[in-house]
Amino acid sequence: MRVFVDDVRVLRFDDGSPVTAASGLAPLGAGWLIAQDDATSVAWDRGGRVTALRVLPPVEGHDRFSEAAGTKRLKPDLEAACPAGVDGEPAVLLLGSGSSDRRMRGVLVRLESGHPVVHVGDLGPLYHRVAERLDLPVDQLNLEGASRHGGTLRWFNRGNLAAGVHSGSVAVPLPDLVDVVLGRAPAASVPVGEPQLHDLGEVDGVGLAVTDAIALPDGRVLLCAAAEDTPNAIDDGPVVAAALVLVDGERVLDVAPVPEVDGRVHKIEGLALRGSYAGRVDLRAVVDADDPAAPSVELDLRVDLG
Repeated sequence: MRVFVDDVRVLRFDDGSPVTAASGLAPLGAGWLIAQDDATSVAWDRGGRVTALRVLPPVEGHDRFSEAAGTKRLKPDLEAACPAGVDGEPAVLLLGSGSSDRRMRGVLVRLESGHPVVHVGDLGPLYHRVAERLDLPVDQLNLEGASRHGGTLRWFNRGNLAAGVHSGSVAVPLPDLVDVVLGRAPAASVPVGEPQLHDLGEVDGVGLAVTDAIALPDGRVLLCAAAEDTPNAIDDGPVVAAALVLVDGERVLDVAPVPEVDGRVHKIEGLALRGSYAGRVDLRAVVDADDPAAPSVELDLRVDLG
């Protein structure tokens, strides 16, 4: 497998302000919804026009969060974005990382007559069940990625080998999850499948850990992974490498580095499929720079699956 970076673009809103901490993306209507893990809003990119869409209320009066401002503990930390559906119509499901009560919410964005409508649901009991399935304390949850496989969502926890935690995933029925966010069912009613563990290896002594995932048409899964030197699920650290990993269930089929751009490692936190061909996929990716003042970038990736 080989990865090529065909284009790099800086993400800014129409008013010139930066899209920051991009952590997931999924198609919505004629555009793309981009999660920001440091904000109560997401970015909606429609053909180069990028507008902010509020998806959560302010937290103690704040809509943006950072370590420098002393507000990082307050952030809802929306990390995963996955295509979904509501009554046959397309939607996007956004999910928090789960490492605290504030991060255990689901947000569903759907279109009604072309206009986005937002629903928010508390998923606390489900997150606790996922932690139990993954045999983790709840405060070590860091659910950063989600891939859709028909009616099933596979939810990926970002591991940390320094803390003895491998990347892992569980499967949940996507319609059941959507019903909870819409208020049609309790969070405790969602079944959680048996876990899979994903040993992705390491780079320069730092373990690769999953940051997002997409399902390929043939049923395999392509993960993006970062080797980030951090002791826990909360703090940022230096990223020594980024890679794409092809897996089939728990089995790792191939690992390929993501090329550096201008000498920088790009920590990809969101992946979406743009096209699939014989032996090749084209991807759109978004990068979290871990810098509240720096705009995120998006990449066009071409992957030769070999």
